[in-house]
Amino acid sequence: MKRLSIFALILLGVSFTLSAQVDYHEATPYFTPEQMPDMRKFLPGPPAEGSEAFKYDLAVYELGKKIRATDTEAAKAAQAQSNNSIENICKQFSPAFGFEITAESTPEIFTLLRDGVITSVRSVVAPKEYYHRTRPFAYHKEGTLMPDAEGMLHQNGSFPSGHTLRGWAAALLLLEINPDRAEELLTLGYQYGQSRVISGYHWQSDVDASRLVAAAAVAKLHTSKRFEKQMKRAKKEFARLAK
Repeated sequence: MKRLSIFALILLGVSFTLSAQVDYHEATPYFTPEQMPDMRKFLPGPPAEGSEAFKYDLAVYELGKKIRATDTEAAKAAQAQSNNSIENICKQFSPAFGFEITAESTPEIFTLLRDGVITSVRSVVAPKEYYHRTRPFAYHKEGTLMPDAEGMLHQNGSFPSGHTLRGWAAALLLLEINPDRAEELLTLGYQYGQSRVISGYHWQSDVDASRLVAAAAVAKLHTSKRFEKQMKRAKKEFARLAK
């Protein structure tokens, strides 16, 4: 049981809460991790220490640290987005989507989002272990916006960002259902990644790479007949709600 719990944490990108594990446990992924696009084969790895790209990471880290210390609203948003549970993702994206998304009120949209996000995030499992990049807070030996997670994530790879992938994938999936809210959804999806920089848990290059991985993952989802059928059901449900 202990070994299974540890595997579940790795598979989900180290979720912060028990609820994140419970509600994703109900998911039915469209593909195995091995069937998802391998970012190691189409994207460069994290910047080498001392490179210009790494210097940029260092500079943005300092900016993020300043923001979390001075911008109360940005700090609150980063804290709210740190919970990886599908229920919290639905809660965070509901205002941008224009409708409340829950398992009870929008079961088809909820199912699409849950299964699509958990399938997409499988793309980061192998790269995280392969690159095993030190997270910025550990590199600098400094605190974060969410100190309770520091011990759990200290040894978990920073590249790419699972949070960013979840947020960008969710935005892309919901945009397809409600394209009239594209700007609102993409703005929030983008902020999901920047919140990880603000909180001190990810480098900017972790976040940038994850947005590309999320786009590749969502494209892969469209090759699944089961996904396409679920997307049609989700769109039909939305059309009914939008009347």
